[in-house]
Amino acid sequence: MKTDNKYTGLEIAIVGMACTVPGARTWREFWANLVNGVESLHHMSRDEMVALEMEEVTIQNKDHIPVVPALKEKDLFDAAFFDYTPVEAKLMNPVHRVLHQSVWEALEDAGCYPGVVKGPIGIYVGGGDDSNWRLHARLENRTEGMDSFGLNNISNKDFLAGLISYKLNLKGPVVAVNTTCSTSLVAVHLACRSLLLGEAKVALAGGITLRSEIQYGYFYQEGMIFSRDGHCRSFDKDASGTVATEGAGIVVLKRLQDAIDEKDHIYAVIKGSAINNDGNRKVDFTAVSVEGQADCITRAQKYARVTPESISYVEAHGTATRLGDPIEVEALNLAFNNNNNKAHTCAIGSVKTNVGHLDTAAGVAGLIKTALSLQHKQLPPSLHFQEANPEIDFAGGPFYVNTRLQPWARNSNWPLRAGVSSFGIGGTNAHAILEEAPAVQPTDAGRSYKLLTVSA
Repeated sequence: MKTDNKYTGLEIAIVGMACTVPGARTWREFWANLVNGVESLHHMSRDEMVALEMEEVTIQNKDHIPVVPALKEKDLFDAAFFDYTPVEAKLMNPVHRVLHQSVWEALEDAGCYPGVVKGPIGIYVGGGDDSNWRLHARLENRTEGMDSFGLNNISNKDFLAGLISYKLNLKGPVVAVNTTCSTSLVAVHLACRSLLLGEAKVALAGGITLRSEIQYGYFYQEGMIFSRDGHCRSFDKDASGTVATEGAGIVVLKRLQDAIDEKDHIYAVIKGSAINNDGNRKVDFTAVSVEGQADCITRAQKYARVTPESISYVEAHGTATRLGDPIEVEALNLAFNNNNNKAHTCAIGSVKTNVGHLDTAAGVAGLIKTALSLQHKQLPPSLHFQEANPEIDFAGGPFYVNTRLQPWARNSNWPLRAGVSSFGIGGTNAHAILEEAPAVQPTDAGRSYKLLTVSA
């Protein structure tokens, strides 16, 4: 085995998770959709558009793309469980409601009850703004009579982390994060640092994007970021843009040695991560930078103390924009030393082809997908890829788009490893290096009794 197989003491274990994304209420449903190659975006029929009282001129407009996310149960909330009054529950932003439940589900998944953890629990999360709901809540409050300060607390995205920490009595670092599309992976990076510095025993990290208005689809505009056909065709020659959707994801993190000592279930190991910003190394503020992305990926590899050839999968940002995909692959080629040696190939894919672009939750969705892929030792297909975008230099590196479900074969030299990228408008880049969990040590075969754990 190569020397970079060894643990450095800086590894972080993913010990719990929760997600709600289009077509899947839980991570189990999410994984089933991934392995079955399901696109979970809903393309509305004419009857559905008529039922929404859309004008005929809009229905007939060839540039109107009637695609919406099929997000399950985002309107449900167990307010009493979190000790909110009916009035608070009525006026609370759906972003807050869903994230409360996602955090609790992730803690349950990790078998981690805040009241008995011997050490502080931190939380790093971010969400998109929802001016539509904030206006709605203020109008509704004319008859409810809630004070404006309290109303702001339950409707402002900047209070997400603090409100959850108060309700669950979390006493570690509590940080609201926003770096646009890279928010949730930046949150994971910050949570890892917090654990390594000893600020927290357990850390929660992730993000959420929800939309409270009725969704009618969108209008395609040439040169903008949204797809002309309602599909996210990452890296394909027919790629024309992304599809904005909604969802939430949370992971529960511990230092690896703590997780091993406490016999936690470990989905995957975060070997290292990095964040940076493009600065002005690009044509304008909203553009992307080859140098910025490549530098971020290289820094993550160095911090994780792994070599590029030990990585056999990359969960890409993969927005399916004509400009963004070629730049991303060029940056990956640079970070992988332009290694086109056929002895080393690396699969590439994007969860956006399944669920669209989750904005502030996009990075954690890719992280959860990759952690589950490592656990199951399977690579799910990246959808809608037929022929490569001719502007992408796949010949300049080891990458190929994975288009089918396949076993994730381990190279005899290294454990299974992956990179996860998330890049935000404004230039904040994040990249994480993941590795398969350490082998579980068998219990003593001579014990007459086994421990059966039950959560109810």
